[in-house]
This record gives sequence, structure tokens and C-alpha cells, in this order.
Amino acid sequence: MKKIAFFILPFIIFSIKAIAQDVTIDASLTETPISAKTLSSTISGSLVMPKNVKDKIPVVIIIGDAGPTDRDGNNAKTGIAGNTYKLLAIELGKKGIATVRYDKRFVGATTTSIKESQLHIEDYSDDAVSLINLLDNDQRFSKVVLFGHGEGALVAMLAGYDQSEKGFIIAEGFADRGEKIMTDAMKDKPKFLADEFKAIMDSLKKGKTTDKVDPSLYYIARPSIQPFVMSFCRYDPIKSLKVIKVPILILQGTTDLTVPVINGDRFKKAKSDASYMQIKNMNHILKDAPADPDQNTATYDKPNLPLKPELVNGIVEFISTKLK
Repeated sequence: MKKIAFFILPFIIFSIKAIAQDVTIDASLTETPISAKTLSSTISGSLVMPKNVKDKIPVVIIIGDAGPTDRDGNNAKTGIAGNTYKLLAIELGKKGIATVRYDKRFVGATTTSIKESQLHIEDYSDDAVSLINLLDNDQRFSKVVLFGHGEGALVAMLAGYDQSEKGFIIAEGFADRGEKIMTDAMKDKPKFLADEFKAIMDSLKKGKTTDKVDPSLYYIARPSIQPFVMSFCRYDPIKSLKVIKVPILILQGTTDLTVPVINGDRFKKAKSDASYMQIKNMNHILKDAPADPDQNTATYDKPNLPLKPELVNGIVEFISTKLK
């Protein structure tokens, strides 16, 4: 049986190995480069929008999942090659909604002056804020909407606090704090590794990193990503959600083997006025998939497999009816 991905930290290893094939942009759309600068990075992305637009249209910023995820939603180090974000850009574009998707730091055309050991989750939120500000000042767009996928949901929450976006979409986001997510991921590991990981986490709680780490734990706790782990564990997604003042859409697939349905349920319970879509047979990369692990993960390297139609329709309805 294939191993299910654990999408949290940079450069986590996944069992599928694939290279994404390109997907052609629909003839009714245009795709142009877009970039935004922060103090330490130049964020490079793609703007997709309908041709011959006469009026202002909404624009969605797609904030990617964990690790070195590129603008199309692919991750060469973990073998994810489903083109999820590019497919989403195309489908929303055909519905009259523009999108910006971008390469995260350490991947693609995005450049950064910091090293992995200097990376914190707040850097990712700064990247998103730079795009919010850029698009909010662009007269082609009527409103900015944040779409955070997986770990990107937390990044979006941090970026969207007290900003100018008009709507917020959580797609397959974790409701638990980082420490619990990571500790749960160690439950099937040998006891000596789980104990060492606990010791590392206990040290990080005190603000101290651990230099000597078993190589078997490098994927999740090597010294160079411990500062990121520390920053990631600092935030409670439920509390972060509660302070959001704009309309919220929660998207949760029933066959997501990485982020179980209980996460979407908890977000809805914490924010009762949020719209909540529980999409049957949708997996973590937003595609139709059964619960069987082998068949589910087989979709991860099928770049032309379409997204769940209910997902796209739900986003369009949310933007057209719930946002001012």
C-alpha cells in the first residue's frame, strides 16, 4: 500500500514519484506573469483571467500547500504532480473569475535571500500579503479573495488578518495546532524515534533547537527546519479562524486521507456563520477519489484528471452570492 502524504513541513518525503505534465490554458483565457516583492523575496506567479474583460472581476489568490509547492500545485520532492492549482485557475477563469497562483520560496521562479534555516511561517504570510496589496491596487479587479489549501489555509489566515480581502476560502485545512499534527504523525514510528521527536518538540517549546537528530527524523525535524517548526506550532488555526471578519467558505473532501473530515467539521463549529461544503469523494488534491489508499494516491500523478465539479461550482457561488 502506498504511504499517504503528510503535508506540513518543507521537503517532506512522499512515496509517489512523478513529473507533472503541462496543462494547456483554455483559449478563452490569458495567462501572464506577475510578481511581488517582500523584504527578502521576489514572488513569481501567474495571473489567469478571461479575455476581453469589460468590467472589474474578482481575483482569487491561491496559497499553496506545504513544502516546495510550485504555482501549479505540484511538488517534485514529494512526487505530487496533479496540477491542482493550474486546473483551478482554468476552471475559475472560464467562470469569469481571475486567479493568481505562485511558486513558494525555494521552488520555481520565486527567489529569496534567506536560507531554509531562516524560514518561518510568517514569511509565507508576508508573501501572500504582498500579493494582496498588489491586486487590491489593480483597477481590473473588484475584490480579492484568499484560497488557502492544506498548510496554505493557515498561511492565508495569518495573511488575511486585518487586510483588504473580501472573502476567505479554506480548502482541506488542518484544525489542530502543528504540534498535535506532527506528534500524531509519529504514532506509527518506532518508540525510540517517537521519544526523540518528543524531546525535540519539548526543546522547541523552550525556544531551543536540537542539533543532533536521528537521520530517520530529518524529513520532519532536521536542524535547519526546526525554526520553521517552532513558528508553525505557534498558531492555533481555530483561534485564527475566529478573528476573520469577512465571509468564509470551508471546503472539505470526504476521502481526504491527509486531512480527515473532522477538521472541516471543527472549523464550521468554531465559525457557525461560515459556509461549509463537505464534498463527497474528494481527496486532498481536490479530485474525485475513493477511500482506498492505493486508488486515492494514484490520482496524485494524473495531471489531467479534472477537479471535482462541485468544488469549482461552490467557489463560484460563494464569490457571486456571499461577497460584497
